[in-house]
This record gives sequence, C-alpha cells and structure tokens, in this order.
Amino acid sequence: MTVRATAKYVRVAPTKVRQLTRVIAGEHVEEARRILRFSSKGAAEPVLKVLNSAVANAENNQGLDPDELWVASAFVDEGPTLKRFRPRAQGRAFRIRKRTCHITVVVGPKE
Repeated sequence: MTVRATAKYVRVAPTKVRQLTRVIAGEHVEEARRILRFSSKGAAEPVLKVLNSAVANAENNQGLDPDELWVASAFVDEGPTLKRFRPRAQGRAFRIRKRTCHITVVVGPKE
C-alpha cells in the first residue's frame, strides 16, 4: 500500500526540484530525510515538507509503521508560469518567467 502527499504551486523551478527527487527516490525515509536536511539546495526545504507530510499520512491515515517506509517514487510536474517584464536598454522589455511546480512524494513499505 502506498501513500502520497502533494504540494502544489511551489515557487521553485521544476528542474531544480527534480535534482533532489532523483536522489531520494528508492531510499529509506530516514535516509531521504538526512539527504534533504543536509542538502545545500534551497529546493530541499519544500521537498522535505512533502516527504514529512507523506509519512504522516501513512502513519495517521493508513496505520503504517513510519520506521518501515521507503520512498516509492518522487516526481515533479510543472505548474503555471508567472510572466513578468523587465525594462532593458533602448526601450526594450525582456520577459522573466517565474516558474512553479507541483511536488509529489509516494511512500510505502518495501516489497
């Protein structure tokens, strides 16, 4: 049985978050927490929050033991992009894309 947690509209670019989700996929939950806690990347904080939420969902809603959980999968989808404009030289304007993402972490017992 797998349990998931999702954070939507996180204001971090999806490519930055995917670097972390590739590392924690398939790891034991405690090892994944350790990796995220000591990561120097700013995207580690929202991924850690989603991981903790998935473990809490498994423990409280499904009655699973949190010590026996593994990260079954972790993936990131693109969210809507906020489009802004920045003034540049000679009356031009450059587009700035502020990207968002949806982070999903699935945990379950090792099979």
